[in-house]
Amino acid sequence: MGSNAPAWLTATPIAHRGLHDRAAGIPENTLAAVKAAIAGGYAIECDVQLSADGEAMVFHDEALGRLTGAVALVAETRTDALRSLAVAGSPETIPTLPDTLATIAGRVPLVVEVKSRFTGDLRLVERVAAIVSGYDGPVAVKSFDPALIEAFAGLAPDIPRGIVGETAQDDPAYALMPESLRRSLSDLLHLEASRPDFLSWRVDDLPCAATYLCRHLGRMPLMTWTVRNPDQRQRAREHADQMVFEGFRP
Repeated sequence: MGSNAPAWLTATPIAHRGLHDRAAGIPENTLAAVKAAIAGGYAIECDVQLSADGEAMVFHDEALGRLTGAVALVAETRTDALRSLAVAGSPETIPTLPDTLATIAGRVPLVVEVKSRFTGDLRLVERVAAIVSGYDGPVAVKSFDPALIEAFAGLAPDIPRGIVGETAQDDPAYALMPESLRRSLSDLLHLEASRPDFLSWRVDDLPCAATYLCRHLGRMPLMTWTVRNPDQRQRAREHADQMVFEGFRP
């Protein structure tokens, strides 16, 4: 196992963006989804984006439209305004990362995914490091961007850190990246610099050489996302140490 990877990291199934159920009025990445996961005894994964005034907001998308109907970017909107926006027509609003940690209060593990546009901007990871360093509970940080994880190692060396990745790279965002960066991400060619404690890999890309070698030779724990059906669950069972799940209760 990775030198800084505690046993709790993969001990419990991880609820993707909390244990959300939009039809039941529990949208993703809200405090209601956090509370539902805690009640179920699951670990929690959440996403963070940077607000205009430098706060870590628990929200997946760069744009607010899909979940709030607001025509704006998270990065262009101040914290108070973001916290007042209803999510998916529910009573829930967008929480900050401190709000989320205060709600969890150490009862279950939290894995925070730091979003990135691969621009070298470290403000969000610096803010996350400051927040989680003062938290008395099981918490880890991960990102698709190895530069953020490399920076996080210096900012909060005692907090477990991981790389999120995929092999197929069929998201349109990859088309904007240089081929050298894409290969570095898919083949984990940045490991010497990023030095993650764990990996989080797309389930439909398993098994693959990069994660196999890290897991079996490097003893690096592997979680896999996002598990939604029985076939993916079997793939996770065979090729990973824990799953990030959605749409059912393990």
